[in-house]
Amino acid sequence: MAKILIAEDERDIRELITFTLSFAGHEIIQASNGAEAVELVQKTMPNLIMMDVRMPRMTGYEACRAIKQIEGVKDIPVVFLSAKGQDDEVADALEAGAIDYITKPFSPTELAEKIASLLKKIGV
Repeated sequence: MAKILIAEDERDIRELITFTLSFAGHEIIQASNGAEAVELVQKTMPNLIMMDVRMPRMTGYEACRAIKQIEGVKDIPVVFLSAKGQDDEVADALEAGAIDYITKPFSPTELAEKIASLLKKIGV
């Protein structure tokens, strides 16, 4: 299965995502903020990055833009997670380099299916 980096500052949400995707057979790496995600992506080389928009130290948008500037990891797909699903938020996410945007709240089943579909689309 895939190696997925999850950057989410809310521990309960991060643990729920980790449990859901681990149960689906994926290897999960956790980051609690954007800066940690940028650091970990270079060390772990995940197949996919899931990132909250609003995080301390570096927002998801800032972290995504930083990752997209780093040779060797810039092509790793990024998916944003956010409670805000307005068109301008989605447009900002795509402009920052994301391939998709998942709106919270989501059910574990819905999340697992969405990630499976995205991984299939990117060939993982």
